[in-house]
Amino acid sequence: METVNVHEAKTNLSQLLKRVSAGAEVIIARRGVPIARLCPLEPPAARVPGLLEGVVDEGFFDPLPDEEIKAWEP
Repeated sequence: METVNVHEAKTNLSQLLKRVSAGAEVIIARRGVPIARLCPLEPPAARVPGLLEGVVDEGFFDPLPDEEIKAWEP
């Protein structure tokens, strides 16, 4: 794991990101004190369409009653 100071991180951010995307971790320090860690992100989990299947009743699309609309107004 590599440690760089804030100035070096700002100056060489593109190169640091290339190393991180290749799997490296980089610690960013201010005056020798670690304050942040750059690390690669895990790929997002695959989404499965239709996981929460359900049925929408035709009444779902009916206009709301006036009292319901008024309840949502500020």
